[in-house]
Amino acid sequence: MTSGEERVSAALRESGIEHTITRHGPVGSLAEAAEARGIQPRDIVKTLVVRRGEGDFIFVLVPGDRQISWPKLRALLGVSRLSMPDAETARGATGYERGTITPFGSTTAWPVVADATIAGRTVSLGAGAHGVAVTTAADDVVRVLEAQVADVTEPA
Repeated sequence: MTSGEERVSAALRESGIEHTITRHGPVGSLAEAAEARGIQPRDIVKTLVVRRGEGDFIFVLVPGDRQISWPKLRALLGVSRLSMPDAETARGATGYERGTITPFGSTTAWPVVADATIAGRTVSLGAGAHGVAVTTAADDVVRVLEAQVADVTEPA
């Protein structure tokens, strides 16, 4: 069985995008993670798994200082109901443990929605293991993952 970090590394190599892997060990908060990575909290992009229906998920890329705006996301997707799956369901859908989830190397290539505020920035995403991150250009992430870019968040 390939580890999450190995799946992410392979997916990033295959994508051809420039990136840096950082291993900083366990952190207890967004602020600690940002400090360990040498970036601002807003440049950490959380990958959230959202359930549209039974066995139907999407990844939503959310800057660290923001949260999903459920009305905006429902309107974008044209649905009346969305939910966050429990940790085990998210792991089953992605192959990653909560806190390590990323679209790169996911066991299923679910559609990706990226919040519009990440455009043009350098961002840091989870890399398949706790205390491991990938830093890369958000625009490359959007292009490689064919993400839909939209205003789907609000300040946390």
